[in-house]
Amino acid sequence: MTVQSFSMRLSGRVLFGPGTVARLGDIARTFGAEKALVVSDPNVERLGHVNRVCELLQKAGIEVRAFAEVEPDPSVETADKAADVAKDFGAGLIVGIGGGSSLDIAKAASVLVTNPGGAASYQGLGLVKNAGLPKVLIPTTAGTGSEVTFTAVLIRKKEGIKAGINDEKLYADYAILDPELTLSLPPRATASTGMDAFIHAFEAYVGKSATPFSDIFAESAIKRVGRWLRVATWDGRNLEARCEMMLASYYGGAALANAGVGACHALSYPLGGIFGVPHGLANALLIPYVTRHSVMANPERYAKAAILLGRECGASLRDAALSCVEALEELVSDLGLPRTLKDLGIKTEEGRLREMVKGAMAVDRPMANNPRPFDEELCAKVYKEAMG
Repeated sequence: MTVQSFSMRLSGRVLFGPGTVARLGDIARTFGAEKALVVSDPNVERLGHVNRVCELLQKAGIEVRAFAEVEPDPSVETADKAADVAKDFGAGLIVGIGGGSSLDIAKAASVLVTNPGGAASYQGLGLVKNAGLPKVLIPTTAGTGSEVTFTAVLIRKKEGIKAGINDEKLYADYAILDPELTLSLPPRATASTGMDAFIHAFEAYVGKSATPFSDIFAESAIKRVGRWLRVATWDGRNLEARCEMMLASYYGGAALANAGVGACHALSYPLGGIFGVPHGLANALLIPYVTRHSVMANPERYAKAAILLGRECGASLRDAALSCVEALEELVSDLGLPRTLKDLGIKTEEGRLREMVKGAMAVDRPMANNPRPFDEELCAKVYKEAMG
C-alpha cells in the first residue's frame, strides 16, 4: 500500500430519513436566530415545499422571509440579491431548500451577508475571510451533494464563465436529508441529478487525490447508483430507491469534498455557462467520452468502478477497465438521457469550440485531478466526439 498523508473533513450535523423535514423547527431553534431567510426556486415553491418550511419555522417562533428566485445554474447576481434580502430582513439564519442551485445560493448568501463585496470577488479557493450566517440545507433532489460540500457554483453571465466559491466557511451547519421530498421528482430530473451524484463519486474515486477516507464514500455511492438509479428514475414512488439515492448523493458529495472531481466536470462547465445545459445533464453526456480517454491512466481503479457498477469484468485488466466505459454508456442509455450534444440541439463552429476549450482548461483543479492530463487538443477532441 502506498504511504499517504491526507486530511479529512465533513460538514456539520446530518439528519436522514423519511419525514425528517418535520424536525426543522427544533433544529432551527438551536441556532438562537429570531429571523430566517428561506432560499429556494419557483418550482420548489410551486410544489409547496417552501410554504411548508416557512410554516415549520414560524411554529418554532422564528420570523421568516422567502427568497424563491433561484434560477437553474444560478448567477452571481442572484447570490448578491439573496444576500441583500437577508441583510435588509436582518436574518440570523439561512435555510436552503431545493436542488443544488438553491443550496449553492443559500451557501453563498450566508457568507456574503458577513463579508464585503459581491459573489464574483470570492470565486476561487479560500477567499472568504469571515464566517457566514448559520445555514440549514434541505435537498429536494438526490444528486448535487451541495449539502455536504464547501462549494457554491455560480455563473458570471456577461462573461459566460461558471466558477465556484470554494471555502470551508460554506459548509452547512446542518443538513436534513428527507427522501420523501424527492418522490415528486420527474424521471428526467431524477436521472440527471442522480448521474451528477454518481460522477462526483466516480471522479473522486479514480482521481489523483483519492484517499482511503474518500474511497469509503465513493465506493458506497457508486454501488448504490448502479443498483438504484434506474429504479428511482422509472419508478419514482419507490421510497426505498429514493432513500438509497439520497444516501448516494450525500456520499458522492462527501467524496467530492475530500478528493475533488476531474475533467468531466471541467468540460461540463462551459456547456452550462455558454449553452445553459443543466450541470447533471452535461456531466452525464460527457462522462463516457472523458472516461474512454482516461481509463488507461488508472486501469485498476476503473476496473474496480466497473465491478461496483455490477459489471462482470474480463480476464485481463485492460478488458476490465474498458468495461467501465461500456457500463457508463449503458447507464446513460437506460436512463434515457442525451448521448450527444446534437441531441441537445447544440452545434458549434470553430470559434465557439475554442471558447469551450478555453473555459474548460480554466477549471484547473478538476483538470489537475484527472487520471490522464488533459490539454487543449484533448479537450477539443472530446467535445468533437460528443457532438455526435
